[in-house]
Amino acid sequence: MKPNTESHPQGAAVDRNQPLFERARAVIPGGVNSPVRAFRAVGGIPRFIERAQGAYLWDANGQRFIDYIGSWGPMILGHGHPAVIDAVQRAITDGLSYGAPTAREIELSEAILALLPSMEMVRLVSSGTEAAMSALRLARGATGRKMIVKFEGCYHGHADALLVKAGSGLATFGHPTSAGVPEEVVEHTLVLEYNNLTQLEEAFALHGKEIAGLIIEAIAGNMNFVRATPAFARRCRELCTQHGALLIFDEVMTGFRVCLHGVQGLLGIRPDLTVLGKVIGGGMPLAAFGGPRALMEQLAPLGPVYQAGTLSGNPVATACGLATLREVAKPGFFEALATRTRALIDGLRTAAQAEGLAFSADSEGGMFGFFLLPELPANYSAVMKSDGMQFKTLFHGLLERGVYVAPALYEAGFVSAAHSNEDIAQTVAAARESFKALKR
Repeated sequence: MKPNTESHPQGAAVDRNQPLFERARAVIPGGVNSPVRAFRAVGGIPRFIERAQGAYLWDANGQRFIDYIGSWGPMILGHGHPAVIDAVQRAITDGLSYGAPTAREIELSEAILALLPSMEMVRLVSSGTEAAMSALRLARGATGRKMIVKFEGCYHGHADALLVKAGSGLATFGHPTSAGVPEEVVEHTLVLEYNNLTQLEEAFALHGKEIAGLIIEAIAGNMNFVRATPAFARRCRELCTQHGALLIFDEVMTGFRVCLHGVQGLLGIRPDLTVLGKVIGGGMPLAAFGGPRALMEQLAPLGPVYQAGTLSGNPVATACGLATLREVAKPGFFEALATRTRALIDGLRTAAQAEGLAFSADSEGGMFGFFLLPELPANYSAVMKSDGMQFKTLFHGLLERGVYVAPALYEAGFVSAAHSNEDIAQTVAAARESFKALKR
């Protein structure tokens, strides 16, 4: 679809996104409220979105895009799903926020616990960052230890102790850590290479008695899409058990996105704590963390580990999340979603091979990633070998043809139930033309 445009007297088209970006930069740092949106990694003007429906976004010019960002994961049903909109509209009429308990908080918690056997209790919060930060505080409080193990390229939110060699926006801008984080705040954060069994073994051999918890994205989504090998994930579980540390699965992206029972269900591994977000809010600000009853009861008001939030369990957000979970729990939902996602990456792979390009891709459920590399990378260092200039060319080629993927090569992509076979075919056709502009 061509953009709707106005014209200068001379007849040149006006891009409505550009003046919006100029206004935004005057009042918002970088013109955006989350760094990757600024297009700094790919160049050009960010698209300011006016509306969304189904699998599509429309920008300020009226141009339609097939959306593979999906608000960075939550929109698993697509935009404006009727059941979700109805639930939210009904919730809004009863009030926006109470700062008091509601029955719907219980319903959503019960729905989450029914799908994740590793969790016996759950605490609702407002963001993935808040959930991960709180899970680590609980791990430290429960064990009486200070050290946290994380992996290079895994992003667990912007809490100070976790901004060490994280992926996503930090990788995009070339900063392995953030300014404003004192060294003493991260001195107890041990960063290891993802999928490196030798490093993992050595870390626990040296520091096992000091480690409170190990946090991992078992499918990383912020160095694009990189899987932990089953052997690596199992060894994380074994070593945590052996040394009395807590295994924390960050499933903010993967929870109810790759499978109904999360990546822990795929791997058959029971973490001590699970961090959730994205899909459980259905597009509203909602996240959670949970685990066994004995562990979760160490949280205030029952225990000594403090955590609180004014908007935690917000009645509108819980309505949105509950409606979303009810839809994804329907029989056959994930099988259909996974089939559609595989069709996308198979089509992209075939189109790239036809142009003689180095290309690899992977997917699980409704989450996918592709690399301009001959083989799938196993860690952050391998991901960093991707050709950034090639990706910029590909990104803009797709954008010009109405396909919106993440504006950074370190981000996973997302397919929704609203994407049709025709959408997939159009995307592959756009990629085929875009691949022709890349060097061979």
